[in-house]
Amino acid sequence: MKNRFLLVFLFVFGFITAQEASSFEKSPIFPECEAQPIDELKTCFNNKINAYIFKAFKVPQIVNDDSYKGEIKVLFEVDKEGEISVLYIDAVYDELKEETKRIFDSLPKVTPGTYNGKPTFYQYSIGIKIPLVGLLEIQTQQAKVNTIKLIEATDINTDISDEYKSVTDSIVTYEKLEYSSQLNIPFTHNYYARFDQEMNGLGTNSHTAAKPFTYDEVSVYYDFKAEKEGLVKGSEGWWSKKLWNEHLVEVQGKDYWFTVDPIFDLQVGKDTEADFSSTYNNTRGIFIQGGLGKKFNFTTSIYESQGRFAQYFNEYALSLQAEGGEAIVPGRGLSKLFKDGGFDYPVAEAYISYSPAKFINVQFGHGKNFIGDGYRSLFQGDATSPYPFFKLNTKFWKIKYTNTWMWLRDVRGEVTEDGAFLTKYMANHYLSWNVTKRLNIGLFESVLWANDNNRGFDINYLNPVIFYRAIEFSTGQDAGNAILGASAKYKWNNKINLYGQFILDEFAINDVTAGDKSWRNKFGYQLGIKYFDAFKVDNLLLQFEYNRVRPYTYSHNSIVLNYAHNNQPMAHLWGANFSEAILISRYNYKRWFGDAKFIFGKRGFDFNEGDDFSNYGSNIYRSEVDRNANTGISVGQGNTTDVFQADLGGGYIINPATNLRLFTNITFRNYNPEADTAAALNTSTTWFTVGVRTDLFNWYNDF
Repeated sequence: MKNRFLLVFLFVFGFITAQEASSFEKSPIFPECEAQPIDELKTCFNNKINAYIFKAFKVPQIVNDDSYKGEIKVLFEVDKEGEISVLYIDAVYDELKEETKRIFDSLPKVTPGTYNGKPTFYQYSIGIKIPLVGLLEIQTQQAKVNTIKLIEATDINTDISDEYKSVTDSIVTYEKLEYSSQLNIPFTHNYYARFDQEMNGLGTNSHTAAKPFTYDEVSVYYDFKAEKEGLVKGSEGWWSKKLWNEHLVEVQGKDYWFTVDPIFDLQVGKDTEADFSSTYNNTRGIFIQGGLGKKFNFTTSIYESQGRFAQYFNEYALSLQAEGGEAIVPGRGLSKLFKDGGFDYPVAEAYISYSPAKFINVQFGHGKNFIGDGYRSLFQGDATSPYPFFKLNTKFWKIKYTNTWMWLRDVRGEVTEDGAFLTKYMANHYLSWNVTKRLNIGLFESVLWANDNNRGFDINYLNPVIFYRAIEFSTGQDAGNAILGASAKYKWNNKINLYGQFILDEFAINDVTAGDKSWRNKFGYQLGIKYFDAFKVDNLLLQFEYNRVRPYTYSHNSIVLNYAHNNQPMAHLWGANFSEAILISRYNYKRWFGDAKFIFGKRGFDFNEGDDFSNYGSNIYRSEVDRNANTGISVGQGNTTDVFQADLGGGYIINPATNLRLFTNITFRNYNPEADTAAALNTSTTWFTVGVRTDLFNWYNDF
């Protein structure tokens, strides 16, 4: 019914109607109208088509039998090629519709109309009177109503709104809004060293343990725009700016901005110990970041990678093998074997960041987090694969409070369910308090639980201010694995910082006071010092760190509740039962950078050979029930292995905006176990690499 009213409104009895044409138009030309002046073409078109219809139209017998009187409404189109096609027919009888369709299908091809000299579509409406009316009568009726008007042939490509143009016109020069946004600064130890000193100056109320930082919180102490502008080079040409100084795509409007960049990690190298010719990594991807308004930001990165690394690195990836035979590239995730000893490992990371108020930031995404001031963390490290997380950062007075909820996986065959990887959950609290302008202390609490008894994500742990240890106790001894920790940082002066961590997995006062080195004394600690502008050399950072974790720490008597994800530890990547000393130096000058790292360690591995299959406490995935003894437990017990590794690297920052770097690195690694086993082989490796990389996360090769 609505269609009929619309057609009655559009159609005028007995003749073709149209809107007034503009001076840019030329209407379609019906055959035999070619000689007519332009202003007579429409009238000629009208007359010819009505005459054709009167002559060729055959009124169906049923219409005559019913003595029907009425009208057929027709909407038709002339396209760019001059073809006439029916768009709509309204008639009482289907027979009238069929005859009308036949008539219009038989119409001759016409010369198409034009707009601004270019062929375009024209639409027309016509009313066919039943009984049929001759051309003379139609013209008489037209004269009476003075309505000889043809449809204005409108260009269907003409803009009907300026909305798109207004959006385009609102784009302005990109003002580097990322450097004051709620986005995370991609966490790499090398880049964070650039502003570590400013964050740790005397009198600052900063909190430096929970990483990654947002640009908004660091920009108070460090001027990112000035840093980038100070590194500008090249010409004003488009390619020069994109190569050396800018994001590939930079768009900013009134209430939004975003950037788009390619991601590369292309490297080639040589491992002296390997039985293959070369090492390589081939990563391509895309990195997108942006903001909507002043409080909402987002970023996403997608990587497609194939790589073959040093022999020890490859063997470690295979040792992390998931159910189904898939290897796990450390820090990246599940992979498939690729060609001759390589791995194919796609990775995707993303998050959204929202700050509803100045004192709180909310993030939800898929990535990694880190808690600590050192190179390692005994609380939460970033050596594992990315995982889904939800994080709250609350900052007020002298306090920063970080809550992180994570969805983790155990991919070992012995814990899979119906062929699917087992899901487990982790919730962390970290409270950072600046007690004085020099002293900061932190309190850490974590609990990990599995989806046993269809428990799912336990609502008990959603409360951000509750004590997890008490909840774990109330839900049952084996319901979760709770860990407590404390940290401290002391600013000796503006150049020297002292820091440390203490982790406690289990505490039994009787076992501690007994002095018999009980296995239940599950704890670890970290001590470190940073020296900024060392020996009065600008931008030279020296760092010393010592880590020691007793056997069985991070493990649990329930095989699932280990402190790990995707077969990789969530804290220190060595697991437990080790001591480690690290010396690090970092230096940067304009676009040049250099790093050196030396690790001296002692680890205690399981033998798992002959008659000795005991758990000596290094493998956090094993149940504590298999331990080798109850007392006399010491760090490095089992297959004691001396570890030395040196990494020397340097390079040139190609583009500071994207952190694209040309780099080279050489690794010397020596493993000297008491006995050669599958887990600890006597090896001596020299691994040289060179390449170009978009540096957005930490690569660790010192496991």
